[in-house]
Amino acid sequence: MNNLAFVMVGHVDHGKSTLIGRLLYDTESLPPDKLEEIKIASEEQGKDVEFAYVMDHLAEERSRSITIDTAQTFFRTTDREYVIIDAPGHKEFLKNMITGASQAEAAVLIVDAAEGVREQTQRHAFMINMLGLEQLIVVVNKMDIINFSEEKFISLKKDLEIFLSKVNLTPKIVIPISAKQGDNVSNRSENMDWYDGVTFLDALASFENMPSVLAKPMRYPVQLIHEIKGEQVVMGRVESGILEQGREVIILPAGSKASVEKIMEYEGEGKPSSEAGESTGIVLSGVESHPKRGDVIVYPGEEPPVTERFKASLFWMSPVPFDIDEDILLRIATGEVTCKVEEITERINSSTLEVIEENAQVLNDTEAGEVIIRTTSPVVVESFYKTKELGRFVLVRGNDVVAGGIIAHTVENTDLHR
Repeated sequence: MNNLAFVMVGHVDHGKSTLIGRLLYDTESLPPDKLEEIKIASEEQGKDVEFAYVMDHLAEERSRSITIDTAQTFFRTTDREYVIIDAPGHKEFLKNMITGASQAEAAVLIVDAAEGVREQTQRHAFMINMLGLEQLIVVVNKMDIINFSEEKFISLKKDLEIFLSKVNLTPKIVIPISAKQGDNVSNRSENMDWYDGVTFLDALASFENMPSVLAKPMRYPVQLIHEIKGEQVVMGRVESGILEQGREVIILPAGSKASVEKIMEYEGEGKPSSEAGESTGIVLSGVESHPKRGDVIVYPGEEPPVTERFKASLFWMSPVPFDIDEDILLRIATGEVTCKVEEITERINSSTLEVIEENAQVLNDTEAGEVIIRTTSPVVVESFYKTKELGRFVLVRGNDVVAGGIIAHTVENTDLHR
């Protein structure tokens, strides 16, 4: 049975947590004591059963009526296992959303039927596109509030499709639901007999898994170097492809050659290979120049670009604006290097998607930018759409992560387009 991870986003109070709770209930994915806990918590609040409490584990969250952390929830159907990445709605938690969405293969955008498209709806749609999540389902929730009106749904659906087209998103389907009552979630709604499309659960089944990272070129970012029983052991995680014992490798960015003499797990056991997603240690032989943290080990003929200059889409997440003259720390994969934003070719309002300014000097909180970054030393990069770990990065000011971004292509190497 395969699995699929999708991110669920939407404006605060549009019903993400309720929909997730309903999904878990309908697919019988709740622990035996969880439903009773939900009933008790709901009674204490003087409410009917609130499925949102499945996601709101903390008493503080219940009292504030918001979900403040990105959470991962699991459920299964007869055909597939799913991982729901619940990204928070408040704009101050967008940093968590970026972390969550970057792990997903698809997205679900939830919109309140009465409120329609709001600021965070627009911003989240921008982020979905920025993070390359082409598979998208839109659910129009709380249809019960508008008396399950077909006319109002059709009008809102039209507005949504026009807006989403502006950010190059085309939803697979737009589904009218009531998460609280269960209409069109896993069962067809008797209140909306005018809707002849699939249920939300059936729509999820239409999401396709992305091509296996095992088939991609081998990428092994170096995390640590340890000496174990007199041997220099390189520690890291295989991000794509398969690392095989006996293969010749190249250590980037220096370009030095070596061979994989031994592959071992952290317990010290040897193994012939290590696949994408596995953390492992390796011993190299014939090393021309020993690797260090931040280096990337690859096979000859499969080298990603090494550059000091690349184009990127950037999302600024700090209340303190960014000025183009500022030196700032870039973290990509396991590496760190000081950089400058050489150009802000476009400064974008992430809510309205308006280009505020071309050739800008600053970026403000929650603004996006199309930028050119120059690093003080060579870095190993790749298109985000090819290898996520080498194509996404954060910018750090002091101890704070203040921006997240993805790499479109290097300036010199235009072959890295999506």
